[in-house]
Amino acid sequence: MEIFHISAECYPVAKVGGLADVVGALPKYLNQLGHQAKVIVPGYDTKFSRENEFENVHNGQLTLGYFQFSYSILKEKRNQLGFELYQIVIPDLFDRPNIYSYEDDTERFLAFQIAFLNWITETNQYPDILHCHDHHSGLIPFMVQNCYNYQHLKQIPTVLTIHNAQYQGWFEANKLHYLPDFHPSKLGFLEWNGAINPLASAIKCVWKITTVSPSYLEEISSNANGLENLLRYERRKSIGILNGIDNEVWNAKTDEMLAINYDLNDFIKGKTKNKKILCEQFNLDFKKPLFTFIGRLVGEKGADLLTEICSVALNQNVNKINILVLGSGDAGVESSLENLKSFYYGNYNAYIGYNEKLAHQIYAGADFLLMPSRVEPCGLNQMYALRYGTIPIVRRTGGLKDTVLDIGDGGFGICHNETSVFDVNYSINRAINLYKDSEKFDAVRKSTMQIDHSWDKVATEYINVYQSLKKLTK
Repeated sequence: MEIFHISAECYPVAKVGGLADVVGALPKYLNQLGHQAKVIVPGYDTKFSRENEFENVHNGQLTLGYFQFSYSILKEKRNQLGFELYQIVIPDLFDRPNIYSYEDDTERFLAFQIAFLNWITETNQYPDILHCHDHHSGLIPFMVQNCYNYQHLKQIPTVLTIHNAQYQGWFEANKLHYLPDFHPSKLGFLEWNGAINPLASAIKCVWKITTVSPSYLEEISSNANGLENLLRYERRKSIGILNGIDNEVWNAKTDEMLAINYDLNDFIKGKTKNKKILCEQFNLDFKKPLFTFIGRLVGEKGADLLTEICSVALNQNVNKINILVLGSGDAGVESSLENLKSFYYGNYNAYIGYNEKLAHQIYAGADFLLMPSRVEPCGLNQMYALRYGTIPIVRRTGGLKDTVLDIGDGGFGICHNETSVFDVNYSINRAINLYKDSEKFDAVRKSTMQIDHSWDKVATEYINVYQSLKKLTK
C-alpha cells in the first residue's frame, strides 16, 4: 500500500513535540514491512531544510479566497529518514523559523492542505491511504469528500490520528471562503460550537480515527475541549493504538548524542559515567539521586506546579537530591524556574530552551524522570526514559497509565493519581527510598531497559487498520 502522512511536524525536519517523533518513525517502520509510506510537511526554514539536498518535483498555484500563492513540492534527495520526505514550500507563509504561533496560522495550514491536494490532483496520484495528523491536516477529509475540485479522490480512505484533542485549529466563518468551492448543504461538516473547527470536521468526515493510546481514547470522551459529545458519537470508528519509539534512534549502545554508550551488560557503569558528566556540566553532585523534567513548560504537563514541586522537594531533602529541568514554554514558568537557581545552588539547575542532544544525555544520566501531566495522550518521554534505564515518576493518565506500572504492583515506575504538589513529592520521597536500596534500584533499572516499546508491533496495528479500510473500497 501507498500511504501519505500529512503533518505539521516530523522529526528531525521540524519538531515541537511528540507529533514529530511519531511522524518521523511510523512511516519508516511501515516501509520496513513492505509498504510505501511517504511524509508531507510544510517547507519551514529549519536547520534540516537548510543543510540537506532537495529536488523540485512540482510547481503549482493555489487560491486562498482572494489570494493567489505559488507553491513548490521539494523531495529530499537521499531518503535518509527511511521514507520519502516531501516539503510543500509556499513563500511568505512557511519560510519562517517557527512552526506555530503566527497570526496567520489559519491561512498557513489551509494553504498547506490545499497545495497538497492540488499537487496529487495535478500529478494524477491516487495513494491507498491519506493519513492526517491532528488539526493541521484536518480539513483534508472534508475537502476530498465535498469540494468540487477533489471529487475524484473521494474513494481514497482517510485516517485521522488525534495526538492532542485540546488543539483544534478553530477559525471564524468569515474565513470560510478560503476553502475551495463546495455545496452549502455540507457546511455542517465544518462547524462545531459556532466556529469552523478543523479537528471536529476531520472527526466527522474521516473513515477511521486513531488515538495515540487506548486510555486516551477513553479520556477524550469526557475531556476533549468541547468535542466530547462528537467523539462519543463517532466512537464506532475509533481505535486507540499506543505509540511506539524508534529503537534505532533511542539506543543507548549506539546513540551518538551520548557522552558514554552502554547496554544492558554495563548499564550501571554507563549511566554512572553519563551522570557524572551531566552533573559536572550543571554543578550538581552525582552521588545524590538526580531527578529531571524534560518537556514543554505548560499547564498540560503540570509545569505550572514545577517550581513549587522543586522547592518543596529540595526543602524537605536538604542537600540530599538534585533536580535538573530542561524545557521551554510559558514565560512565567521559565522565569520562576530560572530564579530557583540562586536559592538551591549546587542542588538544582535548569536549561530553558530546546536541546535534543542534551535531552538524550539527561535520559542516559538521570535516575528519575518527572511527568506530572494533567493531559498526556500517549507520552514518549517515559518510554525514552525506560529505554535508557531511568525510572519514570508519572501521573496515571492517558498513555502514562498504559505504559508505566507502579513498583508497588510489581512494575518498574512510580505512579500517582493527581497532578498536585503533594502527590508528586510523595512520589519523589518513594523514589529516594528506592535509590537508597541500591540492589532493588539496579534491578528495576535493568528491567526497564528490557521493555519493548518499539514501532514494529505498532506499525502492524496501523497496517491492519489500513487494510480494513481498503476492503471497503472494493
